[in-house]
Amino acid sequence: MDAIYSFLANYVNVLLWDYFLTYGLLFAGLFFSFRFGFPQVTRMWEAFKQVFGKLFKKDATQEGSMSSFQALATAVAAQVGTGNVAGVATAILGGGPGAIFWMWVSAFLGMGTIFNEAILAQVYRVRDRNKGDLVGGPAFYLSKGVGSNALAKFFSVSIIVALGFIGNMVQSNSIASAVTTAFAVPEWVTGFLVALAAILIFAGGMKRIASFAELVVPIMALVYIVASLVILFLFRENIVPAFEMIFVGAFTPQAAIGGIAGASVRAAIQKGVARGLFSNEAGMGSTPHAHAVAHVDHPVQQGLAAMVGVFIDTVVVCSATALIILVTESYLDPALKGAQVTQAAFSIAFGGGGSVLLAICLTFFAFTTIVGWYYFGESNIKYLFGTKGVLPYQILVAIFIFLGALQEVDIVWMLADTFNALMVIPNLFGLFYLSNQVKGILEDYDRCKLEGRIFYDYDVK
Repeated sequence: MDAIYSFLANYVNVLLWDYFLTYGLLFAGLFFSFRFGFPQVTRMWEAFKQVFGKLFKKDATQEGSMSSFQALATAVAAQVGTGNVAGVATAILGGGPGAIFWMWVSAFLGMGTIFNEAILAQVYRVRDRNKGDLVGGPAFYLSKGVGSNALAKFFSVSIIVALGFIGNMVQSNSIASAVTTAFAVPEWVTGFLVALAAILIFAGGMKRIASFAELVVPIMALVYIVASLVILFLFRENIVPAFEMIFVGAFTPQAAIGGIAGASVRAAIQKGVARGLFSNEAGMGSTPHAHAVAHVDHPVQQGLAAMVGVFIDTVVVCSATALIILVTESYLDPALKGAQVTQAAFSIAFGGGGSVLLAICLTFFAFTTIVGWYYFGESNIKYLFGTKGVLPYQILVAIFIFLGALQEVDIVWMLADTFNALMVIPNLFGLFYLSNQVKGILEDYDRCKLEGRIFYDYDVK
């Protein structure tokens, strides 16, 4: 087991993440941004209107689909997770405050990639033959658009293992650790309760998942953001110095500062880009499963909504974590790592209740990610096995959730990174291969707007 761990850590994941995917995903984001006229700049206001313009109106939907906002909420449920708390702290410790600037850069470019993903997911969606629910994602545009069943199956297996099984073990472990620390509840009790709650949501199918995401995700994000704003107000004299550290550190090597090791510019770029991409999942092929089932008049509308998801995850939530760590100087304790750094920031600001508040936030972040990742895996179970594979998949996911809460196993975390990387490879190939088609769909959208109508001729079978 130690040999497998060492091989994955020192060779496979270093090659995949530190080199191929970090720079590959950056290049993809840059390419798609140019290809589609930088929609994250030219169409961002329209994107916000698409998401928030109907916030207090009943969003249109149809049988077997989600509303555009529900689909976005399901995507954000998966995007906003433990990485927004622990991963940001790790990026700062490993790459210095300058890593946050490069995290923003990766989010900016990632919007171009996720815009592409969501549009293709809309175009190549189908209805399952049993319930008639819409289903879609990379496996469908790889098989129907690219014409490669082999790539589609490779992607499906990778994401089921990466997110449905191993990824949800990691999230469950994060919940158990936070709850045990804050409330002294045994890990097995937490694992059982989380698995039970999850299976009750899974059993309700798309409708229950959509309703859960639509209700919980906005509240979850709002509580965390408000708490972060309070901390920033309490330490407002440190806000300007924090931004100075971020911008200076992005381009200048830094000496060791407290808990932050001496960080090179290369380390800042690598850690920041990796954290941004892993958090917002742009290019990974996960969130298209949610965007595929949104009921919109034109695929581009959901592409616009998808960009807002990246903005919320990285520019808002990840930035909130980064700033409270820097203004409270919680990074100065060299004994702390990961989520402990963020927890220390909350404790510095709010006293003993701070760690409890963060534990609650972390629990909701991780649980909503479990629900989102389950749904992404279910879409691929349907692609591989049809609806008959859904019940066994639900049972297996619940078992993995329970087991994940019992103990942290380093090999599990390492395998999660490996399979996350593997699922990106076929997805990126599909995105590049079909980018000309997306360009044509974007031109159709602009033409429809000029004619005073928004309509796309879907062929959903």
